[in-house]
Amino acid sequence: MLKKGTKLFSILKRKCPHCQEGEFFVSGPYNFKNLGKVHESCSVCKESFSKEPGFYYGAMYVSYALGVAVFVAVFLLTYLFYPNPGAFEYILFIGIAMVVLGPFLYSLSKIIWANLFMSYKKKI
Repeated sequence: MLKKGTKLFSILKRKCPHCQEGEFFVSGPYNFKNLGKVHESCSVCKESFSKEPGFYYGAMYVSYALGVAVFVAVFLLTYLFYPNPGAFEYILFIGIAMVVLGPFLYSLSKIIWANLFMSYKKKI
């Protein structure tokens, strides 16, 4: 399932969508100095990661969808495991989840967006 050549491999391993060997991000998602910073191009295949100015603005839509998914998941888990939750408990648990997962979702949305527009090219 997680074979090289699939978009899921590139997304989960945070690799170049084109060759799936070079690193996509400068650092990890929780390095706040370089949060979400993408290399200009792949160190292996030299593919540019920025197709045009403002290319990653579309990643906001992906980030929104991921945020809604986290919201729904935390809402359901709170409802299932916490007896008679009030509005405060929902807000607290969802707020904590979004703050903790925020940097990860931000970087995840960028790599998903890039994989929508860049395809894998096998080396010959």
